[in-house]
Amino acid sequence: MNASYKPERYNSVSPYLVVNGASATIDFLKQVFDAVELRRFPGDGGRLMHAEVRIDDTVIMLADRAPEWPARPSDVHIYVADVDVTYRRALQAGATSVQEPVQKQDTDKRGAIKDAGGTTWWIATKVG
Repeated sequence: MNASYKPERYNSVSPYLVVNGASATIDFLKQVFDAVELRRFPGDGGRLMHAEVRIDDTVIMLADRAPEWPARPSDVHIYVADVDVTYRRALQAGATSVQEPVQKQDTDKRGAIKDAGGTTWWIATKVG
C-alpha cells in the first residue's frame, strides 16, 4: 500500500482534542508524557487553531475551543513504562486524581487523572 496518503511517522488514527487551553494541555503532555511538539498553528485572538504532539508512537491533535467548536470532555488511554511514576508526575503537573493506579481483573495496573483542559487520561502499565 502506498503510504504517501499520510505524513511519515503518523499513525492512521489520532485523537483530536478540542479543549479550553490547548497550549497548557501541550505543556502538560510534555511534562507528564515527554510529548514532542510537532506543529502549531495559531489562530485569531491568541487561540490555538491546531497543534500536534507525539507521545511514543502516537500523534495527538489539539485545538482551542471556538464558538463553532466547543470544548468536549474526552477520555484517552495511554500505556506508559511506569504507571505509578506517571501518575505522580501528572499530579505534580496540576492534574486531579480520578483513580489511583490499581490492578484489577486484567493484566494492567491502571489509574486515571484529569488535566486542566478537561481530558481524562487513563494510564496503564502491563504488569502480568
